[in-house]
Amino acid sequence: MSKSTVTLLVVCASLSFAMVLRILPWPAEWLVANPDWVLLFVVYWNMAIPDRFGVVAAWVTGLFTDALTGRMLGQHALAYTLVAFLCLRLHRQLRLSPLFQQGLMILLFHLLCQVLVFWTQNMRAGNAVAAHYWLPSVVGALLWPATFLALRRLRRSFNIG
Repeated sequence: MSKSTVTLLVVCASLSFAMVLRILPWPAEWLVANPDWVLLFVVYWNMAIPDRFGVVAAWVTGLFTDALTGRMLGQHALAYTLVAFLCLRLHRQLRLSPLFQQGLMILLFHLLCQVLVFWTQNMRAGNAVAAHYWLPSVVGALLWPATFLALRRLRRSFNIG
C-alpha cells in the first residue's frame, strides 16, 4: 500500500472513532460534558499534516458529523471549516506551543464551534443558553493533551507526516 493510502485510511479511521465517541450512549451526567471529539481530531490532523488535511477535509467531516448527529446540514461543516482555516493559518505557532497553550486554543476553537452551532440552530427562536452548554468546551480543552499524545502516537506508528 502506498504511503498516501495508509495516511488516508488512518485519518479516516481516527475520525470514524471520534464520531463513535461523539454518539456513544454516555450516562446523562457525562453526556452534558461530552466534548466535540470530532473537532479535537480535526484540529490535530490540521496541525500534524496541514498539507494533506485542510479546509475541504474539515468541511466533509463536518457534513458527516451533521448527518450523524441529525443536525441541520452544514452547521458543523461551517464550524469545522472555520476552525480548520484558523488552524492552518496558525499551525506553525500551535505546533511549537506547549500543550497547555494548545489547550487554551482548543478551548477557543470549541467555543467558536459552539457559538456557530447555537447561532445556526436558534437564529429565529431567540433561546437563551444554559451555563452547562459551555462545559464540553472546557472538557475538550482539558482532554486535549491526552488526545494529542494518543493521535501523535498513532501517527508515528504508521509513519505519517
